[in-house]
Amino acid sequence: MKAFTVVAPLLLALTATMAQAQDATPAPADAKVYFISPKDGARIRGPVTVRFGLEGMGVAPAGVPFPNSGHHHLLVDAELPPPDQPIPADEHHIHFGKGQTETVLNLVPGRHTLQLVLGDHQHRMHGPPVVSARISITVR
Repeated sequence: MKAFTVVAPLLLALTATMAQAQDATPAPADAKVYFISPKDGARIRGPVTVRFGLEGMGVAPAGVPFPNSGHHHLLVDAELPPPDQPIPADEHHIHFGKGQTETVLNLVPGRHTLQLVLGDHQHRMHGPPVVSARISITVR
């Protein structure tokens, strides 16, 4: 009975995650979010202007469920959140729910990582997720 006790919760968790992933707002397979600036490896004097690029989808404000659209989220020194949960909102997960495509960051000097995630109207990742490469910058 021990094997069932261990496997059953794992199976339930996996089933729940798969069901939530199936509920994700669809995104075209070729959709791409990326950094226009800064470039990976840049050494920058602050403040840092960050410009977002998007291909294959449109930008729409949060709360508005337009097909093939979403809004940007900028992850600063953070890992990707689980794809079956809303993207957090804090100093490491910055939401651009009005459809903004750039921002200015006041980062402390040192090395930082940046990554873009396109969120749907409910701040969740699309299916498949539309996520940029993680870049590193150094603020002088």
